[in-house]
Amino acid sequence: MLRPPTNLRTLRLRGRGAESPGDDWYLLLGLAIAGGVQGRALGTRTSSASSSSSVVASAESPTIYIDTYESTIQGNRSQYINSVYNFKAIPFAAAPTGEYRWRHPPHVASWTGVRDATEFAPDCPQPGVSNYSEDCLYLNIWTPDTATLNDVEKNTEGRGIGVVPTNTSSNLPVYVWFYGGRFGSGSASQALYDGAGLAAQGVVVVTVNYRLGALGFLAHPELSANSSSGTSGNYGLVDQQAALHWTNENIASFGGDPSRITIGGQSAGAASVLDHLNSALADDLFEQVIAESGATYPSNPLMGSVAEGYRHLAEAEEQGVSYLTSLNLSNITEAREAPVELFLAGAWLDDDVTYQDTVFANNSVYMAPPLFRPVLDGYVLPATYQEMLERGNHTIAPVLTGGNRDENGATPNPGLSVASYTAQNAYEFGSVGLADEFFALYPAGDSNRSADVASNTFYQDQTRVSVWRWANEYVAGSSYNTSGNGTYQAYTYYWTHAPPGQDEGAYHMSEINYAFNNLYATDKPWTEADYAIADTLSSYWVNFIRTGNPNGGGLPYWPANCAENPVMMEVGDAWEPIEVASKEKLQFMDRWFSNWPVY
Repeated sequence: MLRPPTNLRTLRLRGRGAESPGDDWYLLLGLAIAGGVQGRALGTRTSSASSSSSVVASAESPTIYIDTYESTIQGNRSQYINSVYNFKAIPFAAAPTGEYRWRHPPHVASWTGVRDATEFAPDCPQPGVSNYSEDCLYLNIWTPDTATLNDVEKNTEGRGIGVVPTNTSSNLPVYVWFYGGRFGSGSASQALYDGAGLAAQGVVVVTVNYRLGALGFLAHPELSANSSSGTSGNYGLVDQQAALHWTNENIASFGGDPSRITIGGQSAGAASVLDHLNSALADDLFEQVIAESGATYPSNPLMGSVAEGYRHLAEAEEQGVSYLTSLNLSNITEAREAPVELFLAGAWLDDDVTYQDTVFANNSVYMAPPLFRPVLDGYVLPATYQEMLERGNHTIAPVLTGGNRDENGATPNPGLSVASYTAQNAYEFGSVGLADEFFALYPAGDSNRSADVASNTFYQDQTRVSVWRWANEYVAGSSYNTSGNGTYQAYTYYWTHAPPGQDEGAYHMSEINYAFNNLYATDKPWTEADYAIADTLSSYWVNFIRTGNPNGGGLPYWPANCAENPVMMEVGDAWEPIEVASKEKLQFMDRWFSNWPVY
């Protein structure tokens, strides 16, 4: 559990921001108590992710020799938890610029001297960010300071530099994280994803940048024709797979076990890890999956709106041609020569035709997905989600996945009236002959509040049933897999805790701070209850990362998903299995799902 009483106050001060000399002193004092800092000033680093041979190695600035590059990097201690080392802005691929814009990323060249790895790299290009660069394919690593590091620089003199590890071996489990952001925004450097909280519990944490928007997901006939696969459009996913190759090859140098890699993400990041679950290109690159707000039943009508949706290649290529034409670019050569700023606004473009001419067109819950998102290309993504589920033609791995109470249509304040609730749902469910059954199960009541509750109840039921049904098919399909890996379990959850200081409830992404156990990194009015929830949730996550099973360490028992037992684990405000939905609602939801296109 990561709440040592000696530095709890200092972590809170750090989250609020130290605004007085007294606060600075308490912060330094708390870190000194927690891990032996002696007068080291914080927040004064000014170096960038560049090479420097003048860096002096010490226990405060650990060095690691990366064999694949035959080069050395130097990190430092976490600014939040002194018992954790972090290494930032490690290149896993070279800049995807010039001829490599919309290609697999090139390999990184070796460097001389010791590369400073104490500052984050620029974000990948996206709107609303000032510090961005196409040279953005970097990852960050947090590891316990007790881990065995590959800290010997191999040179003709045989001189060793760096930290002498306190262990003789580590083999720690590894957690590789892909951020969310509708495939158009996000960054591995966000404080929300700080990995020190999990690293302090014995996990090597890796966060990864990947290309976004048009730069990450443009498909075009020219690109496809000049690709060895005959496809285009999934460059952001390919970046992630390149980072997984790098992690497999190098994570042992940071104390990690390359045979125990869990990939995780939330929203678009969750969609990404599920795409890698289905992609033959990611075979053998990971062993387990955590998908937060991720797995969605392929015929849930919300599928077109959530991050897990995709485009077909021919459609995506047509959209790519139209997009370049809108920028007055006539071909890919011109597009590769254009300034990167020309493509930033593409991240905000929506695929407006997804719900056009459907009964969902005027329902704000079914929002248009981003235009630039993954492509069902037959190469990176080989077949539809339903096909992959049914035939088990995917990586067979333990999966932990779930959803949040106030997402996918549910919100604390829907703002409905009895009339608006009745009209919208009579139209949608009446279109497939299910209106009477819908209103029997989810009656509007006689007030605006009762209509709001009915709406939330439906969307919350839909989320739970969707996740549970997906898990059932995943486990069933895995039994048909011929890889010899056997059948693995899925663990499903329903997050119910609303973080303090906001009125959006248990909103989309609200569980992330708790799962990372990094409340210290985000400025919210955290309470003792929040710290306790973070301790428990992160302990489940760490157990799963270690073993493929969230149970252990005296935590309340979390049953594996079971087709014969419609329950999932409530996490957050309670820690117990809850009913997915009543038998009548399960049957109704199955009939509802059966009317819509299958992804």
